[in-house]
Amino acid sequence: MTLIRPSRDEDIAGITAIYAHHVLHGTGTFEITPPTVADMTARRAEVLSRGLPWLVCENGGELAGFAYCNWFKPRPAYRYSAEDSVYLAPGAAGRGLGRALLAELAAQAARAGVRKLIAVIGDSANAGSIGVHRSLGFTDAGVLRDCGWKFERWLDVVMMEKSLGAGASCPPQ
Repeated sequence: MTLIRPSRDEDIAGITAIYAHHVLHGTGTFEITPPTVADMTARRAEVLSRGLPWLVCENGGELAGFAYCNWFKPRPAYRYSAEDSVYLAPGAAGRGLGRALLAELAAQAARAGVRKLIAVIGDSANAGSIGVHRSLGFTDAGVLRDCGWKFERWLDVVMMEKSLGAGASCPPQ
């Protein structure tokens, strides 16, 4: 059984382990050194302090992934535009968990007042992430070519976007 729920303090070690795997073995993040549990605790606290969601996915009672969004950039004018992040545990891909996490993240972000959800996808060859975003209505916003250096090669960044709620049709309330 799959359960998507708000993250809890006791999830941080598992979240940190999942993310460390992607830092060390994947191109979806351009970090090179895995953050510590303390680092991830601080990141989660920042997201939650802004009233934004940080979710986890349990599959069969095991932590299978996490997703969160945070302001696209740190300045307050960006508070209605958020960048999403979705990471799955090794072996959890291909079961629809990432799509389920992202769909729930978008719904909760909209309820929190986010009007634009932005995907900043590391590596233009990251077909899984691009496909999941596209399947949920994200559209292409551009590609930044050769802007990251990881694993001894240049990597692109794929930008995608999705309007939430009223989008830009009216001022935020």
